[in-house]
Amino acid sequence: MPQRAKRPGTAKIRSAAFRRIRADHSSELAEDYVELIADLIDEKGEARGSEVAMRLGVANATVVKTMKRLQDMGLVTQEPYRSIFLTGDGWKMAEDGRRKHKIVEAFLLALGISEETARIDSEGIEHHVSEETLRAMARFLARK
Repeated sequence: MPQRAKRPGTAKIRSAAFRRIRADHSSELAEDYVELIADLIDEKGEARGSEVAMRLGVANATVVKTMKRLQDMGLVTQEPYRSIFLTGDGWKMAEDGRRKHKIVEAFLLALGISEETARIDSEGIEHHVSEETLRAMARFLARK
């Protein structure tokens, strides 16, 4: 069996990529929750756990558990049976997620992707795209 030619540094590059993906996955859930909470506050003036559960299609118990984690991370505040509020760090995370989502979705639309697919795909891509890639997407969009 012939041996494949080895490219220098390939394993190191892949290792760095896998580390970044694991880090992205660890913050993905928090980002989704704070974005949704920000959207609910903007739309309705408040965010409640039951509404978060309904919008995400998860059980109320899942939201309660996640809210505890988000409180521990300093992203939300909440009293039992009360509205959920974002902290300054929570608002910052939500706005950053919205910014990323907007750029990625606009980029996909510029490539000719359908609106529905661009909306859905950008929801996942936004968590994994680097700032360098986002800047390149924004430059591309600015030239159009």
